[in-house]
Amino acid sequence: MECSDWDIDFTEEELQSIDAIFESYKPPVAADCDGDHRPKTRRRLPDSLFTFSRIAASSSSSLLPCPRNRFTSSYRDTSKMRYPAMTFKGHIVYSRTFSEVEKAADELLKFFETMNGDGNRPVIGFDIEWRPIFKKGATQSKAAVLQICADVARCHVMHIIHSGFPQNLKSLLGDSRFLKVGVGIAGDARKIFKDHNVSVDALEDLSRLANKKLGGEPKMWGLSSLTEKLTCKQVLKPSKIRLGNWERNPLSAEQLNYAATDAFVSWHLFEVLNRLPDSDTHTNEVAETVAPSSVS
Repeated sequence: MECSDWDIDFTEEELQSIDAIFESYKPPVAADCDGDHRPKTRRRLPDSLFTFSRIAASSSSSLLPCPRNRFTSSYRDTSKMRYPAMTFKGHIVYSRTFSEVEKAADELLKFFETMNGDGNRPVIGFDIEWRPIFKKGATQSKAAVLQICADVARCHVMHIIHSGFPQNLKSLLGDSRFLKVGVGIAGDARKIFKDHNVSVDALEDLSRLANKKLGGEPKMWGLSSLTEKLTCKQVLKPSKIRLGNWERNPLSAEQLNYAATDAFVSWHLFEVLNRLPDSDTHTNEVAETVAPSSVS
């Protein structure tokens, strides 16, 4: 079902974004049979102007419908429409030493064991950061920071370049009962193994999952593009933080927020995608609904 089929109440923030677009589009004013112009409306927009990401109608998600520009060939740059930032607003647990990381991993293991005992497979938003090297041909820096997030309340940022890997953290990452999710997560897992000889198992790439759920031509989704597609929010990636020194001790508040948000967004996007039906299942259901009966 297209969101345009729904009766949607736009928020004031969405209306402001829509108004900004309308300022760039001035359609001819239609006249009625008596020559009187139709009154202008500000907030009731024709459904045909928008298409939205397909979302399961029964979903309890807080996703916003994403308006896409379908006005004229002279105005197609949807990048001008700015979305609110997606940020992690829970508690960030920052661990820098071996004992701190060991304690954090122990708390996470107990939390995941409880979830697993309730019949719910734990899902972990997973990401890593490392210090960039700008000299051509230089060896890439080792993974410096590891982020783990499994709910909206708490995210762990572990400074593994300084703390190393306690055995319980190795066990957590290698436990196939706990699903680790992220965009390009297989590459992150390979880097962790190459840099620290630690295996990360049970991986789910969000780009692959998105293609399975959304259908259409397969795409190489990035974290930012997938966030905008599914939530109408944007993941801020300021270069001064993204390309900063992730080996500095301690990390800055900005670095901690950036790192925690990346892991949180990965976890959140999986939860959103997991509630959607597979694209082929959805297509089959629609076909069965509209197919004529074969009974004579």
